[in-house]
Amino acid sequence: MGKGDPKKPKGKMSSYAYFVQTCREEHKKKNPEASVNFAEFSKKCSERWKTMSEKEKTRFEDMAKVDKVRYDREMKTYVPPKGERGSRKKKDPNAPKRPPSAFFIYCAEYRSKVRAENPGLTIGSIAKKLGEMWNNAPADEKSIYERKTAKLKEKYDKDMASYRSKGKVETSKGASKPASKQRDDDDDEDDDEEDDEDEDEDDDDDDE
Repeated sequence: MGKGDPKKPKGKMSSYAYFVQTCREEHKKKNPEASVNFAEFSKKCSERWKTMSEKEKTRFEDMAKVDKVRYDREMKTYVPPKGERGSRKKKDPNAPKRPPSAFFIYCAEYRSKVRAENPGLTIGSIAKKLGEMWNNAPADEKSIYERKTAKLKEKYDKDMASYRSKGKVETSKGASKPASKQRDDDDDEDDDEEDDEDEDEDDDDDDE
C-alpha cells in the first residue's frame, strides 16, 4: 500500500521482484519448516537471475507488464488526499542544493561511456547497468566518489549554516520570511531529493 494513504494503489512490481517472489514460494514449499536467511537468499536469487537466459526471464517480464497495466489503470482513478505532493509549498530558490550521493557522481561520470558502448539500451537499462557496475566496483574505487560526496557535503553544510544565519531572505517580490520558514523549505527540498532517488530506483526496477 502507499505510504500514509491506505487507498493508494499497490506499487507495480518489476520482473526481478516477481522472480524473487516465485523463488521464495518454491523454497517455502520445499522447506516449510526452515527459516530463511534473507541476505543469503537474496544473494542466491541475484546470482541465479544473472545466469538466466532472456527466454527464461520472459515469464517474469510478462508478469511485470501485466502488473504495470493494473497499476497505471488504478492510478488514473486515484485521487491523493489533500496536503500530499501537489499542494506542497514552493521551495526557496536561494536555498543551497543538497549534494549528490557517491553513486550519483559515479553515474554522471560513467553514463556517457555506457551509452556509447551500448547504443541500443534504454535510459532505464543504462541506469540498471550503472547500478550493477557500482555494486561490483571495488571498495577503493567507491571510496573515491564517497570522498567527493563528503567534500560536497561539507560545503553544503557551511552554505546551509550561512543561509540560515541570515535569518531572513528577500523573495522575488521583495518580501521576507523568517529562518524557521526557510528551514521548512529546506526540509521539503530534502524530501524531494529522496523522492527523486526513489523514482530513479523505480525506473531501474521497471527495466529489470
